[in-house]
Amino acid sequence: MIVRCKQCNTELSSSGKSQSCGCKNQMILRDDVVTAVDLNDIVLIKSEDSIKDQGFLTTNDIKYHEERRKRKITKLTFEER
Repeated sequence: MIVRCKQCNTELSSSGKSQSCGCKNQMILRDDVVTAVDLNDIVLIKSEDSIKDQGFLTTNDIKYHEERRKRKITKLTFEER
């Protein structure tokens, strides 16, 4: 795993030791775990687990939700007595 801090442009690669970048963001890399003060300033360059091929929804579920999104809302009218 290789990560880069946007604030100080330090690249760290994972090893058995804990590593940090040393800037205000305090990015720490331990094996496959990345922590920082602001994770928006971290770029994940290379990781085996960064892209998951398997999704949660099946093709039938996706088709059902697409059809449901196209439904019209019907307004109900009630008689007042």
